[in-house]
Amino acid sequence: MNNNCIITGATGYIGSHVLKYLLSKGWDIHVIADPKFGYANIEDVLTQIDVFEYEGNIISLCEYFQKVRPDVVFHLAAAVITNYRPEQIPVLIRSNIQFGTEILEAMKSSETKLLVSTGSYWQNYNSDTYNPVDLYAATKEAFEKIIQFYVDAYGFRHINLRLFDVYGEDDRRPKLWNLLKKIAGTEEEIDVSPGEQFLDMVHVKDVCTAYEKAYELLFHNKNIVNKVYGVRTGRFYMLKDLISLYKQKLNKNVHVNIGAKKYKDREVMKPYSGYDYLPNWESKVDIDEGLTLIAKS
Repeated sequence: MNNNCIITGATGYIGSHVLKYLLSKGWDIHVIADPKFGYANIEDVLTQIDVFEYEGNIISLCEYFQKVRPDVVFHLAAAVITNYRPEQIPVLIRSNIQFGTEILEAMKSSETKLLVSTGSYWQNYNSDTYNPVDLYAATKEAFEKIIQFYVDAYGFRHINLRLFDVYGEDDRRPKLWNLLKKIAGTEEEIDVSPGEQFLDMVHVKDVCTAYEKAYELLFHNKNIVNKVYGVRTGRFYMLKDLISLYKQKLNKNVHVNIGAKKYKDREVMKPYSGYDYLPNWESKVDIDEGLTLIAKS
């Protein structure tokens, strides 16, 4: 019998890759989706998965979980809003706390006990135990406290994967690498910070295997109850050095004004390195190969 899962956030960049990876490994995939976000990232596999369009009726969500009875839930859905405006607060709360809690309640109704959720290294500014970089990271922290209740009260077992800087060659998000590629060979310019912040870049292919390994760890090791692991390479590179390397890969003139912008408030100058590594997982795509793939895509 195939493994059976429910994925949230599967229409996003990372979630769509996790979906397609698990599909390639023979999983039965069920997706909780908000139709207003569309299906552009997964339209090529829609006929191979089951989609439940959720628009806020938690009773119907519970009934869907009771029908599917997944082995595990991979929870990737989130509103990633940095530099938020006051009117965006309800979106952050709804997406990052309320929706996740509704998923937990639906899991309870179906007696699904295993959860792999998604966090961010931005939850540990200045490497403090509790110091979210921004409100987005704070909502991620708040949701983890709610998960702890379901672990204690209902016997859930949970792994949170703290993602670092995820990148890939088909990323449609407005990331720096896409912006640089867009202006390569033109007279357009882009302003960036002094670039002395360190990044730990993890290719999306490696992130996909981390979700699978997290499930395997929960399934095989009953001693894992509520654990955080960092999905990271452990190799730090200064942003300005990565820009220089990427320009070489593009092999075109790229006008980048290093230092033209100030650092953001609460800029993460070096990612938190205190997370445990996920057992039996390692990154395989190094930064040289990864940036080459982006440049050639």
